[in-house]
Amino acid sequence: MALLPLKELYLECLHCTKCDLSKTKTNMVFGEGNLRAKVMFVGEGPGRDEDLQGRPFVGRAGQLLNKMLEEVGLKREEVYIANVVKCRPPNNRVPLQSEIDACLPYLRNQVAIIAPKIIVCLGATAAKAIIDKNFKITTMRGQWFERKGVKIIATYHPAAILRDPEKLEPAMEDFKKIKEELNKLL
Repeated sequence: MALLPLKELYLECLHCTKCDLSKTKTNMVFGEGNLRAKVMFVGEGPGRDEDLQGRPFVGRAGQLLNKMLEEVGLKREEVYIANVVKCRPPNNRVPLQSEIDACLPYLRNQVAIIAPKIIVCLGATAAKAIIDKNFKITTMRGQWFERKGVKIIATYHPAAILRDPEKLEPAMEDFKKIKEELNKLL
C-alpha cells in the first residue's frame, strides 16, 4: 500500500471492506490526537463506547488511560492514539489475525504520517502486531525495543487493569519509563 495523506487514509479506512468487521461496526475508529506527537499509543481495537462515538479510548479504559497520562505529566492532547483494528470486533472479542492483517497497513501509514519517536503498545494484541507475534505481555512488558529509529514499549491495556487492579502499579512503572524516554528526546 502506497503512503497516503491523512485525509485520504481516513476515507480509505471509512470505506474499507477488507474484513467482516466492516459489516458489524457502527463507526470506524480511525485515531486521534496530536499529528506531530512524539508518543503514539496503540490499542487492540474499539470497544462499545468507541464504536458508538467513533473515537478511540473514550470508555472506562480511556478514562483510566487519561489518568495514567496525567500521572506522569502528559496530556491526551499531546499524544496520538490509535488501534490495531479500526472497527469493533463483535462482543469485544480479540481481533482475528486476518482482521489484524487487513488493518495493519493503515496503522503503518498512520505511524509514517505521525512519525512518533515512541510507540506504546497497550496490551498483548497490539504488542503481537507491532513488536513480535510471540510477545508475552506478562513477561515482556516494560522492555524497550527499537525499529527504524522508533522506541517501542508495551504495557498492560487499561481494560486489563480495570479487570485486575494489581496491574496498575507495573503499568505506571512503564508509563514512568515512557516519560523518562520522552524527556531524553526533548
